[in-house]
Amino acid sequence: MRISRGLALVLAMLMTGSIFIAGCAKTTTTVTTAATTAAAETTKADAGVTTVADTTSAAAADDSLTKVQTAGIFILGLDSAFPPMGFVDENNEIVGFDIDLAREVCKRMGVELKLQPIDWSSNILELNSGNIDCIWNGFSISEERKAEVNFTDAYMQNRQVVIVRSDSNINSLADMAGKTLCLQAGSSAADALSANAEFKASLKQVVELTDNVTAFMELEGKTSDAILMDEIVAAYYITQNKKDYKILDESLADEQYGVGFRLNDNSLRDEVNNQLKAMAADGTLAKISNTWFGKDVTVIK
Repeated sequence: MRISRGLALVLAMLMTGSIFIAGCAKTTTTVTTAATTAAAETTKADAGVTTVADTTSAAAADDSLTKVQTAGIFILGLDSAFPPMGFVDENNEIVGFDIDLAREVCKRMGVELKLQPIDWSSNILELNSGNIDCIWNGFSISEERKAEVNFTDAYMQNRQVVIVRSDSNINSLADMAGKTLCLQAGSSAADALSANAEFKASLKQVVELTDNVTAFMELEGKTSDAILMDEIVAAYYITQNKKDYKILDESLADEQYGVGFRLNDNSLRDEVNNQLKAMAADGTLAKISNTWFGKDVTVIK
C-alpha cells in the first residue's frame, strides 16, 4: 500500500515522539534509582562513621586507669593535718591509716604512690583540674558530693561529734547554746552543721579554720568552747596526745569514708575498689586497721 508523503511525515513524527518519551521515561527512572541508591549508601556510610566515632569516643572517655598505669604514678590528694588518716609525723613524713591503705593498693596495682597535700576546702577543684588522681583522706560520702565525685564503696564508718574540755559544763548539744564552735572549712563537719539549722542557730559563733590541729589549739587556748569534727580523728588525737577532752555522746551526723575520683574515671575507681575488696578478703585491711586503731573498723566487703 502506498502512503502519501504527508501521512508518512505524520507517522515519522509520531514514532520519533514515542522514542523520545520512552527514552526520557527510562532516563528519569535511572536517575531516580541512582539518587535513591546514593542516598541509601550515604546514610549507611554516615551510620558507619557515627558508630565508629561513638565507639572511639566512649573508649577515650575513660582512660583513667590506663593513664595511671602508663605514668606508673598514682597521685593522692590529702589534708596532711588529719591524724590518724593522713598527717606529718615527727620525721616530717606523711603517714596514716589511709596512707597505709593507699600504699598497699598501689603495690598491688604496680604503680608508685605520690602524696599531694592540698587545701582541703578546694579538694574537688584540685581533683577536677587534674592535679590529683583521687581524694583519699577521711573523705566522707554525702549526697551532695556524689553529684561531683565518683566514690568507691564505703570502707569505714564515722560520726560528726562535738569535743569539749573535760572541765567544761557542756555535756549535751543543748548545752552548746550561746557557745563558740570551731571546725575545719570545707569539711563534712561544716556540712553536718548546716544540716542542723536549729543547733547552728543556737550557737554564739562558728569559726572556720584551715585544719583540725588548729581547732584543737583553739580549744586548748580556750578561745573556742568546742570543736565539731570526725569522731575517728578526735578519739585518736585525744588518746595520742593524752588530752583532757571529752566527746559528747550525741552526734550531728553518721557518715562513711570513701575514696573520691572524677565522675568519668570509672576504670580507675573500679580498680581501687576491687583492690580494697581483695584486701578485706585476705585480711590485709583488718591488719592495717589494727595497727592504727587496735581493732578492725573497716566495713568494705
